[in-house]
Amino acid sequence: MDYTHLGRSGLKVSRLCLGTMNFGPQTSEADSHSIMDSAHEYGINFFDTANGYGGNLGKGATEEIVGRWFAKGDNRREHTVLATKLYGDMTDWPNEGKLSALNIRRALDASLKRLQTDYIDVYQFHHIDRDTPWDEIWQAMETAVSQGKILYNGSSNFAGWHIASAQEAARKRNYTGLVSEQSIYNLLKREVELEVIPAAQANGLGIIPWSPLNGGLLGGVVRKQRDGVRRLEGRSAEAVEKNRAAIEEYEAFADDLGHEPGDLALAWLLHQPAVTAPIIGPRTQEQLDGGVRALAIKLDADALARLDAIFPGHKPAPEDYAW
Repeated sequence: MDYTHLGRSGLKVSRLCLGTMNFGPQTSEADSHSIMDSAHEYGINFFDTANGYGGNLGKGATEEIVGRWFAKGDNRREHTVLATKLYGDMTDWPNEGKLSALNIRRALDASLKRLQTDYIDVYQFHHIDRDTPWDEIWQAMETAVSQGKILYNGSSNFAGWHIASAQEAARKRNYTGLVSEQSIYNLLKREVELEVIPAAQANGLGIIPWSPLNGGLLGGVVRKQRDGVRRLEGRSAEAVEKNRAAIEEYEAFADDLGHEPGDLALAWLLHQPAVTAPIIGPRTQEQLDGGVRALAIKLDADALARLDAIFPGHKPAPEDYAW
């Protein structure tokens, strides 16, 4: 396993991040624990979760599953760089969501209890809060750091100017601010190349892509559909039809290279200089094994250029749309 620093921080994380969103609603607790054990065996030390994950089991259920895994001991917690998130409403009562100082305090303590740990390595804002000033947010985070409850902060689903605003406010307080940004980023969804990635790089944030296979569209969906392995309907079917020509060309190129389409999509992200670690969210052990295969794929300049031709990306703004 290769490791890299998370943004400009001194924290070393694996080049793949284990996403836990499926743990509970899609994957049993026993299988979830087994997948986390296997992730450690592979050398994956970076795990991502959120206080709102849990699906039909209820918000917080996924953190509880991770917490019971930590409670098994054997250095599970010590060997894990743990990232969780807050923002979404946990109940319909006021101050049970977003980024007020009150909710930050309550949500952090609740996550610590569910996760059965006394600190969070990377505490992330799941979305921008347009109603709470950054001075309030950073004051609450500074308090949490001084209490030893968190070590670093990260963002998720921020625009480029949100990152710039957050960092400017943090600098005025002599606070570290953000070290990472979690964004949707894959061969089909490359809008972050316009302003989010340049803002992250300018401010020393590592990019942690979520949905690296774009909901499975980059995981061999046309072949699976043709073989009767996967049935598509609704928005998924519409997305495939909209991008069918490009996806078919992509899957053929993956065959030419001798790689599974999903592995190639992850490998492409790993070759992007701003990317720290794509988030893989396996439902099964087999999916985890597939994600790890991508680490061994080396793409030369011709292969990267071919992928850019199939799925054109963006230049940084404003050159993408102006001179």
